[in-house]
Amino acid sequence: MSYYAESTQSGNLLRNCVLFGRMLRMLGVEITPSQMVDLVDSLQYVNIGSRQDFKNSARAVLINRREQLPLFEEAFDLFWQERGESMVLGLDMGQLLQKQQEKLEVYRRNPQNEDNKQSTPDEEPEEERLLTYSDREILRRKDFTRLDADEMAAVRRMMLQTQWRIEPRRTRRTVRATQGNRIDLRRTVRQNLRHGGELLHLAHKERKVKRRPVVLLCDISGSMERYSRVLLQFIYVVTSRLDRVESFVFSTRLTRITRQLRRRNVDEALREASTVVHDWAGGTRIGEAIKTFNYQWARRVLGQGAIVMIISDGWDRGDIALLEREMDRLHRSCHRLIWLNPLLGATDYQPLVRGIKVALPHVDDFLPVHNLASLEQLAALLAEQ
Repeated sequence: MSYYAESTQSGNLLRNCVLFGRMLRMLGVEITPSQMVDLVDSLQYVNIGSRQDFKNSARAVLINRREQLPLFEEAFDLFWQERGESMVLGLDMGQLLQKQQEKLEVYRRNPQNEDNKQSTPDEEPEEERLLTYSDREILRRKDFTRLDADEMAAVRRMMLQTQWRIEPRRTRRTVRATQGNRIDLRRTVRQNLRHGGELLHLAHKERKVKRRPVVLLCDISGSMERYSRVLLQFIYVVTSRLDRVESFVFSTRLTRITRQLRRRNVDEALREASTVVHDWAGGTRIGEAIKTFNYQWARRVLGQGAIVMIISDGWDRGDIALLEREMDRLHRSCHRLIWLNPLLGATDYQPLVRGIKVALPHVDDFLPVHNLASLEQLAALLAEQ
């Protein structure tokens, strides 16, 4: 009797599904808890007495990369083979992983289509295109704290490709227009003087549009240290893509780094910014930092309907009453106030820290900022303002 049949008869199928998912994770396949829940839910729609039906369901739910299919096939056969209960945790997964990595390396070096025809030199192999797309999708969803050096560089390149566009606002000033919705009386009279004052041609005008300024306030305290560097790269990208951006960082005090981030090279910009900031990974006094901004910088940078983004996890060691008062002042001074929290990407996150509790009533948008997909969501929101 196979181990799968034994599991269904003994009622241990759910526990063994969890063990099988753990095995796949040890082999390098990223299995999330939601995928395991989906796998369990799918059992009510298939014949669990059929090993092949269960295998097809598990493959459809747990595998999302083409190159992982051979690994899944051998892992499934190895886990659900005929064996005793004591062998569940004693599988030789290292040997299986090494063998599959060798197969995958040969597969990448000699990409061929299903008809065993070699791809033309001018055409990128279909397998490589799929792999590249799959890698990009994984990086889009991967938390910033889990990126290695190579993945960080790839995310930086993908971040540069994101389209940052602020929806323009209509000003009180007007400009010439060929078919505007308003008549320019002064220009109409002036142009028709050649006709003796007869109004033969009408001149039009429309309200001038202008891009809204953007102000970024980034928390670089100790609790944000895991995200600080990549978020500063995000601020650099926004600064380089938009022409009216003011950037500040804060921990125990507020520091303006707008000038430093205008360097053409991101590494030089971050290195120069680090020389003017003296409270990296320190304590957090969000209320005092916002008060400094309100009293020293708000009049200079919040004109013309600015959008303010605060990047912080909300951990605050300062005066909470001060934070609530200054958040209210800041909210009334800007067009839109957005709070970006990297912890919000966790499925079990709840805004329980006191800094977040007092700030949320004064925030227009409360968004995550833990991976590239969350930044793309933010870019779409800004384009729709």
